Amino acid sequence: MVRLVREIAKEILGEEKANLVWSSLDIVGDIAVIRKPPSIEIEDLRILAEEMLKKLKWLKSVWAAISPIEGSYRLRRLEWLAGEKRTETLYREHGCVFKVDIARVYISPRLSYEHIRIARLVKPGENIINMFAGAGLFSIIIARFAKPARVISIDINEDAYRFMLENIELNKVQGIVIPIKGDALEIIDRYSNNVQRVLIPLPELALKAFPKALRAIDREGYIHVYEFAKARNKLEALEQVEKTYREAIESNRDVAKYSIEGRRIVRSVGPRKYQVVLDVWVKRS
Repeated sequence: MVRLVREIAKEILGEEKANLVWSSLDIVGDIAVIRKPPSIEIEDLRILAEEMLKKLKWLKSVWAAISPIEGSYRLRRLEWLAGEKRTETLYREHGCVFKVDIARVYISPRLSYEHIRIARLVKPGENIINMFAGAGLFSIIIARFAKPARVISIDINEDAYRFMLENIELNKVQGIVIPIKGDALEIIDRYSNNVQRVLIPLPELALKAFPKALRAIDREGYIHVYEFAKARNKLEALEQVEKTYREAIESNRDVAKYSIEGRRIVRSVGPRKYQVVLDVWVKRS
């Protein structure tokens, strides 16, 4: 499928433009989303979309993302290109099924590896907070692949919360994944000294959320923080983010000991812009 999409784009747009489209394409269930490159006209994308629908029979709808991710809900403006004019679909990942709406809820298939990587780190009986849970992908995959006591899953987006409720039932993780609608920066204060792991998967608010995540840790535990970095290369991005969070930890009196147990580039999100994840172990004072 991957190779076929590339060949279709090459045939319609030529090799140079096909490479731009190729790096900007996401498949969510039976919907394709193409992040519109500035050098490609929307009408060219419509021709490409029609050809994709002809040759990929399982594909039902193609959309163009015509803006960067914007706002507190991290959404893009979309323009319909071809196929069924709908944005809701079922998306499958790691044996789980998720009902999502690409126009109303942030979702990125490019986080698939992170979802399962974090799940494999979770120890039996952990209490976990997912601060910006969206439709529940991190939380539900953790509940299905590990044995946590509970995963408190918070999101302020009413649509995301509604889909999270459905996805908890679809994947039969009721009682383990605990959905909460509201501002994670406020709700996490209810859980001081209460959990063994916190996820902060919203880079725009990660540094602001980090001290609150530290206070939520009971004696010792882990924080997985996702952050953006503008840098000349991947190594510089990793070092920049690590330096920022070391400074945040070392200035916090609640922390007795800590270590950065992992760091990796999650993905490139633009020219010289990277998403980085740090796996931070902390011991409280």
